[in-house]
Amino acid sequence: MKKILLGLALSLGLSGTALAAGGGIPLDRAPQRTNDMAALQNGAKLFVNYCLSCHSAAFMRYNRLRDIGLNDKQIAENLTFATDKIGDTMKAAIDPKMAKDWFGKVPPDLTLVARSRASSAGSGPDYLYTLLRTYYRDDTKPTGWNNKAFPNIGMPHPLWELQGERKPVYDKVMSHGHEVEVLRGWEQVKPGTMTQAQYDQNVGDLVAYLQWMAEPAANNRVRIGVWVLLFLTAFTVVAWRLNAAFWKDVK
Repeated sequence: MKKILLGLALSLGLSGTALAAGGGIPLDRAPQRTNDMAALQNGAKLFVNYCLSCHSAAFMRYNRLRDIGLNDKQIAENLTFATDKIGDTMKAAIDPKMAKDWFGKVPPDLTLVARSRASSAGSGPDYLYTLLRTYYRDDTKPTGWNNKAFPNIGMPHPLWELQGERKPVYDKVMSHGHEVEVLRGWEQVKPGTMTQAQYDQNVGDLVAYLQWMAEPAANNRVRIGVWVLLFLTAFTVVAWRLNAAFWKDVK
């Protein structure tokens, strides 16, 4: 028993250290657009064009995109590569060995990333939304990029052409008797093809798609759950009145 308790305490301590080592900044709230078909379609386009070259979504098939309002022709013409078929899973085009040589490890599968990245700091979508909006240029890193939500990230900025290049701006404040730097905002170094508002809108769409992809049946599950609760509420009232009628003459 002592060994079990010691192991549990050690694992909790290590997990807490890992969370603290992750560092980063408070997470921004991701917009909820999993019921917005236009947003999901735009997010799917962004995912295929900017993420699927390195990251697979091996548990999602192209034909499942019918659920977000696309037909087979639209999927085949706009969202698949030349060798892909409509029933194939969404696998990355990059060779895993080359990816490991370039990035140090094979880029992870993103099918469930919107669920797996949830923590006490916020939901998985919140993390992804913050991550994709806090990249900045850092010439000390091998990729030339760093990230405030994931310090020392190994992945370069996948959407840098859209957002452009930025650098963080800090304020110096006193905390516990020491001077520390606090992120105040961002300074645009080079413009992207989008304004910041447009970029945030598109990142929100991409995150919404990743959230939908992690559980495509979630919206149906919620809708069915609401009807089940309404039915149970109505049945409770009926059962209560039947019970009262049955026992009214019993003393």
